[in-house]
Amino acid sequence: MNNKWVETNVKAITYVTNEGGPTLGYADASGVNIIFDDGYAFKDLNKDGKLDKYEDWRLPVDIRAKDLASKMSIEQIAGLMLYSRHQAVPASNGFFPATYNGESYTESGVKPYDLSDEQIEFLTKDHLRHVLLTTVESPEIAACWNNNVQALAESIGLGIPVNNSSDPRHGSDASKEYNAGAGGSISMWPESLGLAASFDPELVQRYGEIASKEYRALGIATALSPQIDIATDPRWSRFDGTFGEDSKLSVDLTRAYIDGFQTSFGERLVTDGWGCDSVNAMVKHWPGGGSGEGGRDAHFGYGKYAVYPGNNFEEHLIPFLEGAFQLKGGTEKASAIMPYYTISYNHDQVNGENVGNSYNAHIIGDLLRDKYGYDGVVCTDWGITDDEGSDISRLFPGGRSWGVEEGYTVADRHYKALMAGVDQFGGNNDGGPVLEAYRIGVAEHGEAYMRQRFEQSAVRLLKNMFRVGLFENPYCQTEETVRIVGNAEYMAAGYEAQLKSLVLLKNKDQVLPLQKMKTVYIPKRYRPAGTNWIGFPTPEVDGYPVNMDVIRKYFNFTDEPETADFAIVFITGADSGSGYSKGDVEAGGNGYVPISLQYAPYTAEHAREKSIAGDERDIVNRSYKGKMISATNASDLDAVLKAKALMKGKPVIVSLQLSKPSIVAEFEAVADAVVATFGVQDQAFLDILIGEAEPSGLLPMQIPANMKTVEEQLEDVPHDMEVHVDSEGNAYDFAYGLNWSGVISDERTKRYGKKK
Repeated sequence: MNNKWVETNVKAITYVTNEGGPTLGYADASGVNIIFDDGYAFKDLNKDGKLDKYEDWRLPVDIRAKDLASKMSIEQIAGLMLYSRHQAVPASNGFFPATYNGESYTESGVKPYDLSDEQIEFLTKDHLRHVLLTTVESPEIAACWNNNVQALAESIGLGIPVNNSSDPRHGSDASKEYNAGAGGSISMWPESLGLAASFDPELVQRYGEIASKEYRALGIATALSPQIDIATDPRWSRFDGTFGEDSKLSVDLTRAYIDGFQTSFGERLVTDGWGCDSVNAMVKHWPGGGSGEGGRDAHFGYGKYAVYPGNNFEEHLIPFLEGAFQLKGGTEKASAIMPYYTISYNHDQVNGENVGNSYNAHIIGDLLRDKYGYDGVVCTDWGITDDEGSDISRLFPGGRSWGVEEGYTVADRHYKALMAGVDQFGGNNDGGPVLEAYRIGVAEHGEAYMRQRFEQSAVRLLKNMFRVGLFENPYCQTEETVRIVGNAEYMAAGYEAQLKSLVLLKNKDQVLPLQKMKTVYIPKRYRPAGTNWIGFPTPEVDGYPVNMDVIRKYFNFTDEPETADFAIVFITGADSGSGYSKGDVEAGGNGYVPISLQYAPYTAEHAREKSIAGDERDIVNRSYKGKMISATNASDLDAVLKAKALMKGKPVIVSLQLSKPSIVAEFEAVADAVVATFGVQDQAFLDILIGEAEPSGLLPMQIPANMKTVEEQLEDVPHDMEVHVDSEGNAYDFAYGLNWSGVISDERTKRYGKKK
């Protein structure tokens, strides 16, 4: 036999490199052996001593997936349909209890990369093969944990590997100092809204290419991103996870992002754009979640309704249809789609159902599947099949089964979503309800029909695993992980993107750039204790809002304004909460309050008298007209105004960190310069300030003139607000930004800016 393979062994994992073919990897303890055919090596995953079609890497993905699906039991397919709750490494650092051999993590003495009892159970008993990974102790530990997970999965049943996934994990730590010669735990980039502010698809594609390599080195093969909802309501709490409010810009950045993540090149390419560097992109959230009534978010029952007062539903589909489904790379389409929690209110004219999008046969079946021909994986958002919690204002405990809260069991909900066209259930570790849904279907349609329906989803799910090579080699080599993740080249690329994301809004009398090592006054920042949007408590904060060690490398610092040459005030956009108040209920109200974008107390004089959507089970009219709300960070406004008084005419520069639009009219006139940031390191902001880099970012959204225009804009329509005009006569509209020469006018503003 003419062997066309070479074998090596690294840390109890055997690697077999095929000439002109893939490298195979299997754990020595898994029981897997190698089968040879025509001189090539193949993994005998089901340990039956023969080469099955699904084990033959020479065959097309479709054939392999169909062969494996046909061999799987209903219990195994049900496990494939599960997507785990959030898992940390070690598991004890996560949201949920974790034990190791029945003991706590500290008592057990296990390694941080060992599997918890709960993880072993859902992998073996429930056949779960899709894991959502959150925090990891280090890249090396993440790689070791992945190898332990894969070794266990490979040792049982049909040897189906685990498809690990992640929400975006490349956000910047503001306090960390950038060093071009050093690496980090992972490269740091701006938030999605900051990527959008670059207005640069090539930059976004470069991000995807780098992030995908880092993901694969961590053992992650699916990205739960990008979030491509067009953020047409400025009050929405998830605005910063999007590419802004413009559908055209979102299309180009969506395509670039997914091409970057999914496409492999050169020797890493296997077929049709897919390969060893590819990461499946699960695009969020069909059919768009950016039009919640009053800006409220559908993680909570009080924000369950997406509304379309501007009759603009179709525009929200554009980033999917023209971006995610029309890629330039060989992979053609995003490999997975996640519908949002929202009920697209009164949009289902076929069945007349007001149910969450994953349950809606019109939204998923008629539109996504049939009209637009999408045959990739559809995975629900997390926790939609669980019973509703008792506290409407808390994320945990309880599910988000909007529209099917009553009259449905957990199994009924799984069945309804399956029949709508869903393949997978986010945040569910338990196969029981999926199996019960199967039995419901058998009683209604017969065994043959439900077996075929389950296999249909199995094929979709398996194709995404075959495409990225998990069946050949799901293992990480820790030395490679350490070399790849957060290396100096990737850190430099992320830092460059941060610089390009900063938007210079105002530069009166060209006060910027500043001279290095001049004396700066920086006021402290105060935040009262409270709760975050998940419902967890947040501590009181009273201190400097910036890394003072980094500041001292740029400027001399003083806490005496009279001796300073200028002041820098670090603030965030106004935050008044999420639009619901238990206190209002206790006072006899309906619980609904405004979401204000201004720092000063706000009374909703211009709100709707009657809400568009309501819940007959609870509150029909969700209007908050006439109610008052105060920002939790009103002290930010005070800090700017006070700094202006203390500086006695000397320059005041404002660093405005934005997660969504904010009313800048309250302080802009007293500021000499304003720089908008979107999740960057302090150092990037300071490099712009002293002219080490020139500002080039553009606003990916409108900055409203006042709350009246916010209340009167339509939740589903972009670019429909009166924008703020500053003391220099500049309008803070979409695609506006300054460089050292003045208002930016370039190819980006020609392509995306408003036509005059």
